[in-house]
Amino acid sequence: MKEARELVHGTSVALGRRAALLRGESAAGKSDLALRFMALPGDGEFKTHLVADDQVLVEARGDGSLMVSAPETIAGKIEVRGLGIMTVPFLREGRLVLVCDLVGGEHVPRMPSEPWERTVIAGVPVPVLKLDPFELSAPLKLKMALLLAAPEQPV
Repeated sequence: MKEARELVHGTSVALGRRAALLRGESAAGKSDLALRFMALPGDGEFKTHLVADDQVLVEARGDGSLMVSAPETIAGKIEVRGLGIMTVPFLREGRLVLVCDLVGGEHVPRMPSEPWERTVIAGVPVPVLKLDPFELSAPLKLKMALLLAAPEQPV
């Protein structure tokens, strides 16, 4: 597989090294959901991390995996509405296993399609789910989805 690289508007968070790309319009709740996700307890493979906020580098590797990272100029930075740009601990690189399109609750299906829908990023198909970022349970749903997205692949 040919290696490809894309710069994507969105936010990326990780559970261990397993990463999700949060996509949505401006003010859709990407950074807010990332902040709440990062506050979830956990350690080791269950530790939550910021990978990148606002701009995410996605790189396809020759083995068919996708890696996400932050552009150097914004690494470790996240926008916290009302406080400004804050510096936080971050994961330098994660393996993209899930895309979450952030939408209003009325656009989230009760059950995802089986198999999950897919989107293509940097030439590689990735499972995609719709998620309402402002639901109280959204950070936990994101964590559960990351665990389900690619259980057979090591991270």
